[in-house]
Amino acid sequence: MHKIYKHFQFRFNQSFRIFNFNPKVSLPVILVFGALMIIKLPQSFLYSLLYFSIALVFHINRKDIPFLKKIFVKNWRLIVFLESSFIYTIFLMANINYKTEKFGILMFLALITLSFLEPKSKPFPTFQWNFISNHLFEWKSYLRKNTWMFIFTYLILLLSAYNQASLILCGVFLLDYLSHVYENNENKEMLEVYFKKISFKEKIQKNVVFFNALLLPVYIGYLVLNFNESLYLLYYIFFMNCYFLLILTRKYRLYHHHEKANYFSIAVFIEYFVYSMLIIPAFIMIRINTKEAQQNISNYVGN
Repeated sequence: MHKIYKHFQFRFNQSFRIFNFNPKVSLPVILVFGALMIIKLPQSFLYSLLYFSIALVFHINRKDIPFLKKIFVKNWRLIVFLESSFIYTIFLMANINYKTEKFGILMFLALITLSFLEPKSKPFPTFQWNFISNHLFEWKSYLRKNTWMFIFTYLILLLSAYNQASLILCGVFLLDYLSHVYENNENKEMLEVYFKKISFKEKIQKNVVFFNALLLPVYIGYLVLNFNESLYLLYYIFFMNCYFLLILTRKYRLYHHHEKANYFSIAVFIEYFVYSMLIIPAFIMIRINTKEAQQNISNYVGN
């Protein structure tokens, strides 16, 4: 029992260190948790399914089973069950709209089965996303590396159309992922070839169309469910597109072929978040970024 107590104490300290020293992890986790606290679903059992799926995703991606087997030779399955149950319970109880019901309690039996399902040592197959145009190479590369996380995030995003609060909160959560789509720099040769084929304005247009195509189901879903509150949707569209354009134009404003990334930080997130909230400052900054990005690109591609 003492060993189990020490283990969970270690887990708590480990989580605290991750959140404290890695804002790229802590910020999206806090935003997602906040969104899942207030999300309202039409049926109570859907909360249980949603939060069980979160515990399942955690279990599938865990790589510490061999470690647990060595430390807790006979009780490692109990640890797996307790950790999965803790994740499931904390999300379930934190939701302000959830009311205890039988299905939610029965899901603990399903959590027991997780302790008998060991994650595969081989990584899960990922989609190649070949149907995405090469003009959207940042998206294609990002989705190939983060296929399952994207699918899970996109499902949450679709659910966010339920009401105004979930729409805004999940939108803010999405901003962090957008930032990392355009964080890495392509090499000099690729940039030269790319911008000899299309202009920077054409790149912006293609990326904006793709981005809004991804959000289109959310737009439609929100209008269907909340037509009388469509003003929120209009602001949401402006807000999301402003942030998206700020991140995209920033990449090429700062681009240098010796740098592998443009080093997105929490300070940049907050700055662009505020600009996007106010909209007009975002328009001004987008224009400045675009002009400087075009000048920077011309240094590599020429006229």
